[in-house]
Amino acid sequence: MRRYILTGTPGSGKTALLRHLETTGAGVVEEAATDVIALHQALGEPEPWRSPEFVDRVLRLQRGRQRDTAAWQHDTVFFDRSPICTLALSRYAAVPPSAALLAEVERVRAGHFYERDVFFVRHQGFVQPTAARRITLAESLVFERIHEDVYRELGYTLVDVPAGPLATRAGLIEETVRRTR
Repeated sequence: MRRYILTGTPGSGKTALLRHLETTGAGVVEEAATDVIALHQALGEPEPWRSPEFVDRVLRLQRGRQRDTAAWQHDTVFFDRSPICTLALSRYAAVPPSAALLAEVERVRAGHFYERDVFFVRHQGFVQPTAARRITLAESLVFERIHEDVYRELGYTLVDVPAGPLATRAGLIEETVRRTR
């Protein structure tokens, strides 16, 4: 099984790309942070990202979703973010990474869990606020840069997915996957 990461700034279109790739028969794994936020907001915590446990909550959900893919019959799986993104989130939030997060990042890096080519989905020039996404465009560009830095530090190759129509972006990803088989 080949596991690819889609990463980038909030609101860049990663979820739409994931939906498109899913229609081609690829396995897809949803982003964990949005689901952690939705759950804890439903439990009465209006800003769960401010909790000291937030990063590790995201990590636990990511690890569970990783384990679930072991039984899948897909040749290719796309992950909307990864524990490496969670490390970037930790840096962005100025929260020291937990031992569990550092161990997980090392596990996936050293064990080559994900492909070395990471699809870096670029911002589209705006951010649509949601209950879980309360980041400005300026803040998201800082977050984007931190993601780039973290992935490069860990030895991943970023495949640039520039802003543009969904079909064009998805085609770039599909062609890259075909070419690297």
